[in-house]
Amino acid sequence: MTPQADADAILVERVKQGDVRAFEMLVVKYQRRIERLIGRMVRDSDLVFDIAQETFIRAYRALPQFRGESAFYTWLYRIAVNTAKKALADLKRDPVITEAALAISGDDDETSSSQTEQTDMATPDAVLASKEIASTVNAAIDALSEDLRQAITLREIEGLSYEEIAEVMNCPIGTVRSRIFRAREAIAQRLRPLLDTRDGERW
Repeated sequence: MTPQADADAILVERVKQGDVRAFEMLVVKYQRRIERLIGRMVRDSDLVFDIAQETFIRAYRALPQFRGESAFYTWLYRIAVNTAKKALADLKRDPVITEAALAISGDDDETSSSQTEQTDMATPDAVLASKEIASTVNAAIDALSEDLRQAITLREIEGLSYEEIAEVMNCPIGTVRSRIFRAREAIAQRLRPLLDTRDGERW
């Protein structure tokens, strides 16, 4: 068990014993990551906070049944994915990535600061190229099917293992590998004209 999982397990046990503050600590720890995940699933950025809130409410209610067979965050991600899907189904909307969703669920402050410093030092051509690449990646992800988009987000953005993604998406690990491969190929195909990569290379 990793130190993170071990710490989560301790907090989960405290919640089961009636310690509400322990759950608040879990919310603080994962709220931004959950919002970022949801932000890559829904078109309407205004829904992100509401779906994230509903995710944590469902998690709190279901926590007594959580047996710790998987990491807490894996379990929480699955609830988030299912909650987002239900919200979208209720609204009869298709989940797609949007610039607005990305903007409100951006990278950590330190990363953003570092990127800002790099941008300040970059030439105008380099900045323009970087923006064009980012826009192309967003468009490529936008064009992916829901399953491919979820898989690549969980892997490349959230850093989950293939086993964890299989659990979150409730599918075999072979299916996860296939979805991630196909998503990378689709994104790479869009990027090749910009990066002038050789055939067979993937980002």
